[in-house]
Amino acid sequence: MPLHASDLQQRQSDLKSLQSQISKQASDLKDTNKQREKLVSLLKKDEQAIAAAARKVNETKESLAKTDKKLAELVQRQTKLDKLKSDQQETLSNQLASAYLAGNHDYSKMLLNQQSPATIERLLAYYQYLNNARMASITELQKTIEELSEIQLEQKQQQAQLNKLVLTQQEQAKELNQEQEQRQRTLTQLQKTMSSSGAKLEQLQIEEASLKRVVEQAITAMKSSPSMEGLSSSKKLSWPTKGRVRSGFGSRRSGQVKWKGVTLSAPEGQKITAIAAGKVIYADWLRGFGMVLVVDHGKGYMSLYGHAQTLLKNAGDTVNQGESIALVGRSGGQAQAGLYFEVRHKGQAVDPARYCKR
Repeated sequence: MPLHASDLQQRQSDLKSLQSQISKQASDLKDTNKQREKLVSLLKKDEQAIAAAARKVNETKESLAKTDKKLAELVQRQTKLDKLKSDQQETLSNQLASAYLAGNHDYSKMLLNQQSPATIERLLAYYQYLNNARMASITELQKTIEELSEIQLEQKQQQAQLNKLVLTQQEQAKELNQEQEQRQRTLTQLQKTMSSSGAKLEQLQIEEASLKRVVEQAITAMKSSPSMEGLSSSKKLSWPTKGRVRSGFGSRRSGQVKWKGVTLSAPEGQKITAIAAGKVIYADWLRGFGMVLVVDHGKGYMSLYGHAQTLLKNAGDTVNQGESIALVGRSGGQAQAGLYFEVRHKGQAVDPARYCKR
């Protein structure tokens, strides 16, 4: 059936309109992608600022604990010295009383009474003993008083330091809160650009690629060392932090993308510890995983810790088993606090439950 000219024109008009819409959507998508990349970059800066502030807060917290402990030790020492001072004063008082009573026998009386030289010698030796004991007691008492004075001065200094640290901690907590509020605003804007499932899947693929690059870098950085024994599945290790499993190893993340590690729900700021001794080979922000730290344990084994609030170690640092290396956080755009934890052998992800016990 032949087309009328008017129908043809209408079809051409519809086609142009559709092409215009496609072009506009492609342009909008490009703009959205640009906006998303800018927001991801801003999120990185926000979370790095939070990490810096949180690290300061943690350092101040540790300093407060040390100062508190020092003050407690000083108070304990002062209590002991006060008792010692009291005992020394009583001893000296008794010695002075004995010396007074013994002093009734002077040399002239002893000679006039024609006491034997042996008796006189014994009495003189007794006087000398009393005098030496009295002088020693006085010296000990003086030392105790001096030490008490020094402790009281140190207590004042430690208390002043404590007050200063408390003020510092309050200021740092305020700074941390401000950074977290800014991060939340950025995250809200970022989530608006991720409304479609296609956009979310694309981001997951980008994040997977980012993690793959880091693992490759880590493998390159790993060097065999006789001092590092790797990990043994027969010797169970402690998990890096206490928490409930939110997503298990191998569970579905989105589409065909599966988790290569375990996510543990835990309170923000809780300590994350190294599962075994090793060397830090990566410590930085990573897209989708936030503040990430990777530890080389030797023999091709590595452990990865992500979504941290802050990292307490730097690349190149050696760590001991159970040593604090980071704090639990929400970095990487997470809404809930937790730890993302991986164990890899020669680059391949393995179930952490093979090495860590509950």
